[in-house]
Amino acid sequence: MAEFRNYKNDQSFLKTMLRRKKESDLSAEPTKNQLSRVLGLVDLISLGVGSTLGLGAYVLAGEVAVKFTGPAVVLSFAFAAIASALSGLCYAEFASRVPKAGSAYAFSYVGIGEIVAFLIGWDLILEYSIGCASIARALSGHIDKPLGYPMRNYFQQTFPMNVDFLAPYPDLFSFTSILMLTLLIAWGMRESSLLNKIFTIVNLLTVSTVVITGLFKIDFYNWSIPKESIPPNVKGGEGGFLPFGWSGVFMGAATCFYGFVGFDAIATTGEEAKRPTRDIPLAIVISLSIITLSYCSVAIILTLMWPYYYQDPEAPFPHIYQQIGWHVLEWIVTIGAVFALCTNMIGTLFPLPRILYSMASDGLLFHIFSKVDSKTKTPFWGTFICGAFAAILSSLFDLQQLMNMMSIGTLMAYSLVCICVLILRYTNDDSEESKTRDNGRFRSSLMKLLSSSFNLPKSQITTKNTGRTSIIIVMVYLVVSICFCSSISIAQNEGKFTTVTFAACIVFGVCLLVLCYSLSRQPQSTNQPTFHVPCVPFVPCLSVVLNIYLMTQLDSSTWIRFTVWLFIGMLIYLFYGLQHSVERLNQRRIVDETYMKQIRYEIQVY
Repeated sequence: MAEFRNYKNDQSFLKTMLRRKKESDLSAEPTKNQLSRVLGLVDLISLGVGSTLGLGAYVLAGEVAVKFTGPAVVLSFAFAAIASALSGLCYAEFASRVPKAGSAYAFSYVGIGEIVAFLIGWDLILEYSIGCASIARALSGHIDKPLGYPMRNYFQQTFPMNVDFLAPYPDLFSFTSILMLTLLIAWGMRESSLLNKIFTIVNLLTVSTVVITGLFKIDFYNWSIPKESIPPNVKGGEGGFLPFGWSGVFMGAATCFYGFVGFDAIATTGEEAKRPTRDIPLAIVISLSIITLSYCSVAIILTLMWPYYYQDPEAPFPHIYQQIGWHVLEWIVTIGAVFALCTNMIGTLFPLPRILYSMASDGLLFHIFSKVDSKTKTPFWGTFICGAFAAILSSLFDLQQLMNMMSIGTLMAYSLVCICVLILRYTNDDSEESKTRDNGRFRSSLMKLLSSSFNLPKSQITTKNTGRTSIIIVMVYLVVSICFCSSISIAQNEGKFTTVTFAACIVFGVCLLVLCYSLSRQPQSTNQPTFHVPCVPFVPCLSVVLNIYLMTQLDSSTWIRFTVWLFIGMLIYLFYGLQHSVERLNQRRIVDETYMKQIRYEIQVY
């Protein structure tokens, strides 16, 4: 009986916050508030494409071409697609492991622990809220611009807001548009999915129209313009296909990466997909393929139709159509961009209540977010509150400085999912302590460390010892990745590699390779999901490095605002979620039941 008292007393504060869900426990969770499973493969692909393929197809290519890459913008999109695909594969594996609502939140709850899951869920709430608000603001400006800015001029004169961190005027159009889409999404999953598919089809038709019509005006000379032919009053670099060199390509890739943000919305539909373990991974892969093809096609046509140094970074295609006299296509693209922004808004607003629903169902957020309407089969109140929050942001705040907040949240989520894949691949919930005894061959501490780190005994079965070793290697790899990427960023800010930064990059780079090789020698779990990432651990490890590198490109003010938001979330977790956690109550109930059984057994014996 004493051992059970000790077990209950040993539940330290740290162990409490790092408690994890088991994959086997997910299927046994209560389903009384279960969402309606109505989404098929086409619906999921439409959601992924619609939430990702938006303004980037109409703006991002021209902006990157004129500022960073020139015609090589297509290479920037290709590199950004590779970085997104690596994270997408990890999302696909976890979606087949954990078919639950909540995306990276649910994944990290299984892979890392409760406190990390809460923080990433809290982070995703801010990411999607700002994403929806900024898109609504862009939609308002995109409609207002062709008409001569009547809305902007009216509200600036009637309701000016002379506050530095607020917008110049309240944008009632963006406020209203978000509320209308909120009511549509709360009305029913079938209805909002149907509208999203219609908008996505219009968006894809617009992109196809741009590409097909552009084929009649391409000029391959625009990919090989010599330096002496570049006008002196423009920024043209060295001319040719790579006017700004490979450094410009990689800087452009960091910007193009944000054009792929949004496909993870598919992973939030684990409880609304008809066949989540099959359709969600497949939809992620197909969506990324369609998005990559669209972006690269648009970038090729754009730079072949018009010289890169004459591109308009705000509206490249309407600018080109004005120059060549295609006014009908100018309006077609403008209307298509409006539909694209609407699909983006649906894609960013849709995951919000699902994440809140998942967190509230686990007891980490307030119970109202876990309520599912009996008629619509959607988290109505969660959807409405999220929409109202995003609408207020879009109407009152100047979101130009907050745009990076969406990026930092996404990159952190991607990194955590990759880490979770590594942890689950090298651990088993039912693993036992190793029965192998030290036979004297590895007596020194150094040799024991090398033996466990590189699996010199060539163990083929995961144990608690091998799982613990793998987790330590992953955590060290994460720390070294941060040091490696920070060294590169410091060198970039200084404009060159000094002796110190060059040596640091070499040392940290070699350490990353050694750690990755060490992890590859560890035995992997026998619990293989329906879809699994190929070439583990190399693919997730590479994805972690790329994501951290992109995070180091963000400014310090973004990190400060992000830290403040996480601090607010920590207060909610400590004063509410920690006490109401369903996982905590379940573990406490199991311990109490075992304790009472032991007491009854001892009473019977005596």
